[in-house]
Amino acid sequence: MKKILIALAVILSVQVAGAQVKSAADSKKAVEAAEAAAQNPKKATKPATWLKVGDTYIDAYTSPYGNAWVGAGKQELTLIMGAEKPSSTETVELMGETFTKEVYPEKNFYFNAAGVLSMIEVTKPVYDDALAKALDAYKKAYEVDVKHSKDKDVIAGIKNVAAKYLDEGMTKYMLGDLKAANACFSAASAASETAPVSAIDTTATYNAGFTSWSLQDYASAVTYFKKCVDAKYYEDGEVFAKLSDCYSKLGDKENAKNTLEEGFKAFPQSQSILIGLINFYIESGDNTDRLFALLDEAKKNEPNNASLYYVEGNIHNQLGQTEEAVAAYEEANKVDPNYEYGFIGIGILYYNQALDLQTKAQEELDDAKYEALVKDFETALKNAIEPFEKAYAISKNNEIKVNIAEYLKNIYYRFRDQDADYQTKYEKYDEVVSTGNPL
Repeated sequence: MKKILIALAVILSVQVAGAQVKSAADSKKAVEAAEAAAQNPKKATKPATWLKVGDTYIDAYTSPYGNAWVGAGKQELTLIMGAEKPSSTETVELMGETFTKEVYPEKNFYFNAAGVLSMIEVTKPVYDDALAKALDAYKKAYEVDVKHSKDKDVIAGIKNVAAKYLDEGMTKYMLGDLKAANACFSAASAASETAPVSAIDTTATYNAGFTSWSLQDYASAVTYFKKCVDAKYYEDGEVFAKLSDCYSKLGDKENAKNTLEEGFKAFPQSQSILIGLINFYIESGDNTDRLFALLDEAKKNEPNNASLYYVEGNIHNQLGQTEEAVAAYEEANKVDPNYEYGFIGIGILYYNQALDLQTKAQEELDDAKYEALVKDFETALKNAIEPFEKAYAISKNNEIKVNIAEYLKNIYYRFRDQDADYQTKYEKYDEVVSTGNPL
């Protein structure tokens, strides 16, 4: 299953339905008036003056939205927006999802399949740097407020800026503009760290690290991922895996290894960390026994955790140690007879073994050797049947059962002419795969 490794954020900076929104011209006038007041030496010493500047820039930022807001229904917006109609409408696919895109002079709306407005892309902003200007104004308000009487308002303003940067970053990411998304996430992270908020926004910081890593800006990514670790925000271990990869790309092998080992102790089931560790030890030529030593430590803490034996099986499998891998998978089944992954691990091992033998047979020119390889191929394929059948029988997850059925369908198809039972089983699992409904 595809996993988008960006942290999803709750939309915090939403437009209030029915609120009065200034036009672009009125927003500019309001900003200019607030900026003019801030130039007055007497007014410039008052925090309220700078709060006003910040608020007017926020209003200017949201002005292109009109009366729309993320989360609104399409029919609802049709009534609220009145005469404002899109110039064109099209269907687009973003990150594997289908959206209806409505184009307006200063913005684009993206509605999901349920007809809910998921994103607003501003194409003609009132000011290109409205959020940056707003943040500067709130910082100035905090600076001149020696009595800290307006700290609550300043905090609210800065948090609003950070939330809008984060929302915009999500939109840019969905639209495929990694560079712009990275700039927004970085700005959101920095805004949250600004006094008097002075907090780590883990979602913004992780996403800033992830997009930096995606852009191969590994030095910046290290900075953000380290902040995540310090804040105990790990994204199921992905932070450790990505941080290690950054260290590796920067030539810091020692920190790369230490980060993976630290991550493995906290998230031994993380495939990203596990694969990183295996690759590290294989490429470095270090003793891979260290991997099993780490697993043994984890088992001492959780002796009844079947997934640890499954992970051990995966390591042996990656290292080409078939017998040891099968033994570890079987141990997972002994620890927890209802743990389908132990059986799945054995099934996939034999299935992949069969595919390798099939490839070798196709490349073999000697008839005798070819026949021997075909025989071994069929043996491996049949070896996969029992564990897959057991996994299918005990699994309570329909998606997993359909995936297992795909393997069994392919196997039984190969042998359907050899036995009527194989034909029956092929038809059974073909129906499961076709309908997506386990029998």
